[in-house]
Amino acid sequence: MSDFSLCGHSALITGSSRGIGQSIATALVRAGADVLLHGLDEKPSDADLGKYPYFRHDLLAVGGVNSLLDAAFSACPGLDLLIGNAGGFFDVPLLEMSHERWDKTMRLNVESTYFLVKEFASRLVSLRRSGAVVITCSTNGFQAEFDSTAYDTSKGALVMMTRSMALSLAEYGIRVNGIAPGFIQTPSSAAEKTLNRTPGLREALERKIALGRIGTPEDCGGTAAFLCAPASSYITGQVIVVDGGLTLGQLPRIRDT
Repeated sequence: MSDFSLCGHSALITGSSRGIGQSIATALVRAGADVLLHGLDEKPSDADLGKYPYFRHDLLAVGGVNSLLDAAFSACPGLDLLIGNAGGFFDVPLLEMSHERWDKTMRLNVESTYFLVKEFASRLVSLRRSGAVVITCSTNGFQAEFDSTAYDTSKGALVMMTRSMALSLAEYGIRVNGIAPGFIQTPSSAAEKTLNRTPGLREALERKIALGRIGTPEDCGGTAAFLCAPASSYITGQVIVVDGGLTLGQLPRIRDT
């Protein structure tokens, strides 16, 4: 069997009704895994995912994390992979930021992810089962963005969470890694809204990104699948940047005309 195969493995992917989470789920399925999907929207219509269980659980609700994990392990007792992808962007300019927006950002992006991984790992440990976790971080965890103070702070926390949890869980055979997407365009993403309201931004980004194009959700799926696979069995505590080279250089591509 290929070291890149996920046959015999099962994964829960939070925030997988659309966007990056859905593309990660599709990539895991194509690598041979069984998947459990999660979101607040209607079940995704993707043909590759239609036969898999879908859970509509609010991670911000009291007991929401444990309720989701109870349902997931009940549906798939052999669960051994977790993709912590659920998150959100609620920012306004700094001087307009409210406690409510800050709290919602931290509760969803940081707190729910922390306890999701903690409770998932606790169940694996009780079952004496090894596993792998992938947390969706962001290049915003390394580089700040205008009018994104709460989101940037939350994603910086996820970068350190990935490293710290990897240390804590290594002795149990549970690896924890992350992916840090750059500017990824989906129909309902903050990136899409920014592109639509900012004339000339697409062209500027394409000059700044080394590979010359804005990312798609599919660009993230393969990286997450690799971090779940036996091929990455000696990798833990790492955050792989998936940004086409956006954060590599200081200046955009400049050509003489």
